[in-house]
Amino acid sequence: MTRMVRHLKAMHDNRTRLRAILLATAAVYPAVADFTQGAEPEPAKLRANTLEAFDRYVKLTKARNEEELKRGTSLLWIDQLPAPERAEAYAALKRGEVKMKKLEMLDSGKPIACPGGIIHHWTGVMFIAKAKLDELLRMLEDYNKHSVYYGPDVERSKIESRSGDHFRVFLRFRRHKVITVVLNTEHEIDYFHDGPERAHSRSSAVRIAEVENPGKSDEREKPPGDDGGFLWRMETWWRMEERDGGVYVQSEVVSLTRDIPVVLSWVIKPFVTSIPKETLTATLVATRKAVQGRR
Repeated sequence: MTRMVRHLKAMHDNRTRLRAILLATAAVYPAVADFTQGAEPEPAKLRANTLEAFDRYVKLTKARNEEELKRGTSLLWIDQLPAPERAEAYAALKRGEVKMKKLEMLDSGKPIACPGGIIHHWTGVMFIAKAKLDELLRMLEDYNKHSVYYGPDVERSKIESRSGDHFRVFLRFRRHKVITVVLNTEHEIDYFHDGPERAHSRSSAVRIAEVENPGKSDEREKPPGDDGGFLWRMETWWRMEERDGGVYVQSEVVSLTRDIPVVLSWVIKPFVTSIPKETLTATLVATRKAVQGRR
């Protein structure tokens, strides 16, 4: 009990110290004063060179994915691990864990600079025991119910059009980390059947609009690319393989957000950069729960 009291006191002292630093800094930088009161950061604008860097990054990621799928072996990122680590990773998946990895695409061996923006690149894999591939695909393609499967992160969902394995989908996201951000998004999604036990999909967010005053009478969309910059672009690759008495599911996401002003970087950046990983992890966990729930 004494150790718990000391731990709680230390947490309180750390929060008090952080707020004191913020308030002291606010005397010099008004933007920090706004932040301490819960105000949103200043609007950002998506510039041409930022988008050019992201498009280059996505092009390289797409080429790597296509090459790996064409090869048809070692489809999961954990398959690239040394044998002992790979065996432990598979055992962890069977225990219900989600294995995550931060990725970075290089251009001729060099990092791709993204002026005015941050490129986030994560992949995660999980296992759905006793599931079938067609069960997973039916759930994923049931976009009208994604607000049920993936709520509260997905507030609304609707299939706008479908032609075979091609979908155009509306999704309304709600993200909360320090502040709450609501986004209206539209996605073009294609599914590919690689065999009786394998499939993959490719999703591209073709429109992302931040919503101002969501749920109120004066709700409106901010102009895409001229907003808070919390999510400007998002590209997703899914891989699915039925074996070992279930289905392995891997999702890889590349997204683009605004850069963080230097004066606020040490405060805000840890929160901003944690959202892509947390969201992808939650998406995979919710996918497994939805498949099991439908069964």
